[in-house]
Amino acid sequence: MCQYSSVDGFSNDWHLVHLGTRAVGGAGLVITEACAVSPEGRISPDDIGIWKEEHIAGLKRITEFLHQQGAAAGIQLAHAGRKASVSSPWKGGTQVSAEAGGWQTVGPSEIPFKPEENPPTALDHAGIQKVISDFTVAARRTLAAGFDVIEIHAAHGYLIHEFLSPLSNKRTDNYGGSFENRIRLLKEVILSVKTVWPEKNPLFVRISSSDWTEEGWMIDDSVALAKILIELGVDLIDCSSGGNSATARIPIGPGYQVQFADAIRKTGILTGAVGMITSAEQAEAILTEGKADVIFLARELLRNPYFPLQAAQQLAENIEWPAQYVRAKPVNK
Repeated sequence: MCQYSSVDGFSNDWHLVHLGTRAVGGAGLVITEACAVSPEGRISPDDIGIWKEEHIAGLKRITEFLHQQGAAAGIQLAHAGRKASVSSPWKGGTQVSAEAGGWQTVGPSEIPFKPEENPPTALDHAGIQKVISDFTVAARRTLAAGFDVIEIHAAHGYLIHEFLSPLSNKRTDNYGGSFENRIRLLKEVILSVKTVWPEKNPLFVRISSSDWTEEGWMIDDSVALAKILIELGVDLIDCSSGGNSATARIPIGPGYQVQFADAIRKTGILTGAVGMITSAEQAEAILTEGKADVIFLARELLRNPYFPLQAAQQLAENIEWPAQYVRAKPVNK
């Protein structure tokens, strides 16, 4: 979950405490918010980043603490594309002009996310190659910062998703038009990242499994993509949805996105379920029924960073607690 608490992309004490608390609370894997691979790839001016060497030290401080708590450390590498250059939610959440500290956004085509916004600049070949290079260099810095897992963010209407979806990609070159062309950028990012990312370290991809719009990216596209990602060596797909249409009607409710993790898992790739998973019993049922391999928690962990410890108690599982907290550990009967 984005924290909008950085200056010039640097992590700080807020990020250490925020992410560290989730590790103390029993999470097996703690993944950062969307971490921008370039300044123009930030959602807001307050986003965390990994576009320069100086960012490594602060992130390394975080991964070292996560490891001390027994948690794996993950990072979400992202480029916001046409949805960049907006103010933080509590500052209005609207597009920021260049005069106010914003920047020109980029995308596959000159189509704004909302009609009232300035359109992005369509990336040319050199711009696309820069994006691929930015992800790759960010992956190298990720390794130096001590992360165990990379998640490439290709969801929620950000740049890679914009290329995947016909709603936002109207290109006529080899990065637009057919399904094979629209997935080309994601494939090239994955292959390039894998040149610097060790084989033993997991590589996840987060996708929007459906645009919830008939003319857009649909679950059948996601299933087809999953089969290709298996061949590329992707270890798991984080199955979210939406974010690329401002007018999509999404039937939000408990576990509403689990259906996507279930369908994509049938291709043979591991999947993660996300979206309004709020109880131990609900999460456990998803796993035992074979609908997903991993449960991702976001807002529920904002509300309760100790959810995993409490879930273990509710499910009568005896797990290790931080030594400093053992005196408060309930006894299962």
